[in-house]
Amino acid sequence: MVELRKATKGRRMSKKTRKKSSNTTGKRVATKVARAASASTGKSATKTRTTVAKKAAAKAAKTKSVAGVQEKALHKAASKPLKPKAAATVTKSSSVTLTEGAPAPGFDLPRDGGGSVSLKDFAGKKLVLFFYPRADTPGCTREAIDFTRLKSEFIATGAEVVGISADTVKAQESFRNKHQLSVPLVSDPAHQMLEAYGAWGEKSMYGKTFMGIVRTTVLVDSSGKVARIWRHVKVDGHAEAVLEAARAL
Repeated sequence: MVELRKATKGRRMSKKTRKKSSNTTGKRVATKVARAASASTGKSATKTRTTVAKKAAAKAAKTKSVAGVQEKALHKAASKPLKPKAAATVTKSSSVTLTEGAPAPGFDLPRDGGGSVSLKDFAGKKLVLFFYPRADTPGCTREAIDFTRLKSEFIATGAEVVGISADTVKAQESFRNKHQLSVPLVSDPAHQMLEAYGAWGEKSMYGKTFMGIVRTTVLVDSSGKVARIWRHVKVDGHAEAVLEAARAL
């Protein structure tokens, strides 16, 4: 009986131990599951926060980019003149006054393509000298193209055509090549010829005065004297008017 009671008590204790062990294991498993869930939730929350932060940063960058583009557009629009640029007006001509009937001032200056051009090169011929403010600007380009277009007709009258500005020889060559000009282009950066022919003077624009080239054309006859002078030239139809004057000589 005593042995039976011990065996029964042993079985009871074994069940109790197993139950306790089972409860402990269950708690451990539950704890692990809870920790895993918590970790998963933490990672998910961190990931969510990171995603939200990235989206916010991207949105901010996009907003900044759009603002920058708008600011540039506004700046560009504000930079555009509201009215066409006014032409400079001449307030004071060169101190040298060239008159019709006077001997044409001599010159010897470098030209596009190398070499130089001298008044002596045209002895016994009529000569058209057109002075323009700056190579490759709209008005000067049209004028040079017009004289090039009529070059053969000028030659038929016994006249040669030469363009002069204060641009460098390199700039004259670029001007010639870009627009396929065939008339010689003389470079006078020191303004010696420009002043001698009265094509250099004080100009005014927007209330400011400065020295610059006055668009001028001079027709020299075959004897080397000044036959005609055109000052403050308007480009449209000008080359044709000079051609008619050359034919009349």
